[in-house]
Parts: sequence; structure tokens; C-alpha cells
Amino acid sequence: MIQHAPWFEEARFGMFVHWGIYALPARHEWAMNREEITVEEYSKYFRRFDPDLYDPREWAKAAREAGMKYVVLTTKHHDGFCLWDSALTDYKATNTPAGRDLITPYVEALRAEGLKVGFYHSLVDWHHPDFTIDGVHPQRNAADVESLNAGRDMARYRDYLHGQVRELLSNYGTIDYLFFDFSYAGLGHAEFWGGKGRNDWGSEALLTMVRELQPGIVVNDRLDIPGDFVTPEQYQPAGPMMLDGEPVTWEACQTLNGSWGYDRDNQNYKSVDLLIRMLVDGVSKGGNLLLNVGPTGRGSLDPRALESLEGIGKWMQLHSRSIYGAGTAPFTAPSDVRYTQRGDRLYVHLFSWPFEYVHLPDLAGKVEYAQLLNDASEVFLQEVDPGQQPANMTPGGQPPGTLTIKLPVQRPDAAVPVLELFLKPGSTGAGSTESGSTGAGERDD
Repeated sequence: MIQHAPWFEEARFGMFVHWGIYALPARHEWAMNREEITVEEYSKYFRRFDPDLYDPREWAKAAREAGMKYVVLTTKHHDGFCLWDSALTDYKATNTPAGRDLITPYVEALRAEGLKVGFYHSLVDWHHPDFTIDGVHPQRNAADVESLNAGRDMARYRDYLHGQVRELLSNYGTIDYLFFDFSYAGLGHAEFWGGKGRNDWGSEALLTMVRELQPGIVVNDRLDIPGDFVTPEQYQPAGPMMLDGEPVTWEACQTLNGSWGYDRDNQNYKSVDLLIRMLVDGVSKGGNLLLNVGPTGRGSLDPRALESLEGIGKWMQLHSRSIYGAGTAPFTAPSDVRYTQRGDRLYVHLFSWPFEYVHLPDLAGKVEYAQLLNDASEVFLQEVDPGQQPANMTPGGQPPGTLTIKLPVQRPDAAVPVLELFLKPGSTGAGSTESGSTGAGERDD
């Protein structure tokens, strides 16, 4: 568990926001890389960035109503464009038609909604003249890479990187969360030649500075040195994440449709039911979910994203106490069921609705009361004698220790119905979400 920031595992659910001038091509935030666009060609988006509909109060309200407790915004992505009035570059929002610092109203909006403030900051910078061209750079296939790299100096870039992080952590009050992205030294992929890591970023010194400027902040694991939590990306871990046999704090970063930045023609949206199951599945394994939205070039949330957030929020209104502050349970759940536990309450998330009975192994004698969480209506407990054979109208034949719960035939109107079981004293088991730190993780797009 993160000892200096217990809010993180209490929150369990946050919003990721990928937004920058890559919203104008609207073809994924890696358009510059994928299409091998030069800095000069890419500048057309810089000259036309005019987010007249940008109102971070709407973002913050949508996040809060979805049940999210924190928001993380890309202050600078890999293309190098900065959303704040950095003193260290001209490549910033104040020099576009936007004409203003876009981070200040974001921070103010989050605080007004009671949300924790998070920044994403790319370690990579395809615009900076000292950032050396490598296998991830848009100009990786240029005929004159060697001459293009002549005179570039990663030491100067490193000073720039540290200086910008200092600005972000000095000028906006308390910052709760920092997501660095990403290290790719020694990943073993041929396309990552010239990959960069801790030595290129000066990671030890950078993290020390972060801790000095913001002592209570949580920092991810992508500096190529240990951080406060690990960051599986675009997949659901099969179980609690472990390091040296011990559970670690983790957060899955996931997208609505496979793209991080606004991608106009991408229709591969996950259903609300699937997104809720992903959230539940992660919490059942001791993790958080950081769910991404990509606002449009005008600064508004895509209506498809709003629809997803509203659907999740409807479920969270009635079921959030199975999420906030909950974590792994020391009991084995049957298939199509996920357990979360908070203190003496065990939450049974039913991914499929059975006919009348659900059988829960090893819980016989451990539960004193049970109800549906959505309306607090009682459901009945049955402990069947393991030697009893099924009768005409009585279930039986379950293994010793099985608790059977009788359910209504009609499924509650919820994407994932939840049972709330009140455990008897001494039956709570471990039910802990304690975890530690680990090393470098995977990249975020």
C-alpha cells in the first residue's frame, strides 16, 4: 500500500485525459510517429489549435458523476506540445490561437469538484532540437538520420525535461499524482533502436526533485526506476500484481476504443457493461482503473465518451461502496463472479445472473446477513448438508463449506448486480490491499 497517499487505493477509479494538438488530425495521438510527419509539417496543427469549447469544469463534472475520484491530464505528450505557459519553450498553448495557459483552469476545475489533481508528462519529445532521433522518433527512417542527430545533446534535453517538471510541480499548488511516460531502453524490440531510459532522463535526480517539490505525490513506474505503483496498459491482469512474491499497488490504464487521443473514425468502443466489469475485475485483484477520454480539437468531450461515462456513473451511484476502499478478498470466487472486500463486508459481483441460486464455496458459517446492494433488499442464505442429495425442489450436492444464496428470478436493472454479505466476526480473513513498490512498467500511448 502507498503509505503516504492512502487516497489512491481508496479512490480506485480515475479519468485519464489525452489532449493536445494531435486532436486536430484526429487520427490517434501517435499520428506524428505513425505517419513520419516532420516537425515542420506538424506545425500546421500548432498554428490552428483553437479549443473554443474547452471548459474543464465540464470534464471535472463528468468525471465526478461517473464515480471517478481523480483526473490525469497530458501536460505534454510525445509530440512536445505543452498545454501550459512554460518559460522554457515557445511550443506551448499560449502561442497558439488558444492564447492562454490551459492547465490553470483544469486544476481549478478539479479542485472545485473535490477531485485529486494528476499530471501526465512525456519523457519523450519529438519536437525538441536536442532529443536524439531513435527507433521511436518520427524521423527514424530519414536518409540522413546521422546528420540530423549531429549536434543534438541529450544532456541539454535532460535539463529541459527537469526544468519543465519543476515548473509543473511549483506553479499549481498541490499536485497529487504524476504519470511519466515512457522508458524504452533495452526493450528488445528492433524498432526501439537507440532506446532511452533512466540515464537519459536522469531519473534518480528527477524523482528526488519531484519528492522534494510535492512530498505527498504518487508517481508511476515508467522512469525505468521503481515508483509507487505499476501500470499495466490495455490489458487486465490475471490476478493481483506481484513483486518477489508480494502484492504491489497497481493501476490499469485503459481506453474506451483503443485510442488515447481523439480518433474521429475509431468506432471500436467498449460497452458500458464491459467497462464496469473491467473496473470490478481490477478492484477484485487489488488494482485501480484509469479510464481514458480524448477530447476533440475544440476541447469538448466526445459524445460517445460522455455516454460511456454516464452509463458507468449510473451503476456507481448504487454500487460504489463495493469499489471505494475495497480490494482483494481471501476467498475463492466461482466462475463469472468477482469478490471485493472492505472490512467485514464481502461484495459478490455477478457477471452472469443465475436462476435462483448462487453457490459460494468456503463461506458456509461465515456470513450473518446478505442483501442486494442496489436496493438493500434481503436475500436468503442456505447451508446445504454436503451429504444431502438434490431433492425434487431443493438444491444439494455442493462441496462441504458451500454457502448457497437464493436470488430473485428477476435480475436487478444493473450492468453488474452485486450482493453485499456481512461477515461474522473472525470470518473476514485478510481482505487487505496492502502493497509495495516496483520497477519500470510498460509504455502508455
